[in-house]
Amino acid sequence: MSSTTTVVLITGCSKGGIGFALCEEFASRGSIVYATARRLDAMHGFSHKNIHPLALDVTSDDSVQNAVQAVIDREGQIDVLVNNAGLGGTGDPGAVIDVPMDDIIRMFDTNVYAAIRTAKAVIPHMAARKSGTIVNVGSIAGEIPVPWGGIYGATKAALHSLTDTLYMECKPLRIHVVLLAPGGVKSNIVANQTPRFKLPENSLYADYIDSLFAKLTVSQRNDPMPADVFARRVVGAVLKPTPPRYMTLASMSGMYRVLRWLPRTWVLNWFWRRFGEGPRLAAQKNRK
Repeated sequence: MSSTTTVVLITGCSKGGIGFALCEEFASRGSIVYATARRLDAMHGFSHKNIHPLALDVTSDDSVQNAVQAVIDREGQIDVLVNNAGLGGTGDPGAVIDVPMDDIIRMFDTNVYAAIRTAKAVIPHMAARKSGTIVNVGSIAGEIPVPWGGIYGATKAALHSLTDTLYMECKPLRIHVVLLAPGGVKSNIVANQTPRFKLPENSLYADYIDSLFAKLTVSQRNDPMPADVFARRVVGAVLKPTPPRYMTLASMSGMYRVLRWLPRTWVLNWFWRRFGEGPRLAAQKNRK
């Protein structure tokens, strides 16, 4: 794949996030980039003239189809699709039974169903050209769940499984499918979502409020990888003639590699001590 002629469509490109950094890096290598988000004003500040902002709501079938067709009409091709748009993560913690059903449905729609929408729109085009790469941005939270992040982890686990299936089903179409499972990457997710966080009335987990807040900022407290460094490594791999099937990088990703090989019950109990009982007991001790 020639980076000088590559046309890239990226979802979830609001300023300060991973998608924004990926746009900048693809563009710096000569790619034509279509950066998308629901609101155009969320994407101000790009430094390359070959980045074209485009409104796209990944939860709308019509919006996805229209955006994909608009890129094809303008450029004649889409070489790389990056499904980066997502909700939740460390910025939206909560016990499974405390998360409102509307929020759960919205998170699955954005984190999972959206990738199916874009796949349905882009794969026939790529198959006709017998060329293309799809990158689905999952998370290490999709590998092993942690307390207070069960819904987000479930959406990413579903996306991981879906991506593995697409990897197999796209082989005869000569389309590459990459699963990207980042660890902690420096972003504004906590700053953007912290004001929304609160426990519901009569929550069974009121005693764990300190644990919930500790979970809220964990990815930004463990030496997160700068977004530009993350983007440089990802784009370099994605633009190879044969990109990797799976990539995991950034803070905590190495720890997760080890934990995946250990007995699951031990790992879940270890996470509960770290994110559940540990912060709660430490906070109680400090208040005495």
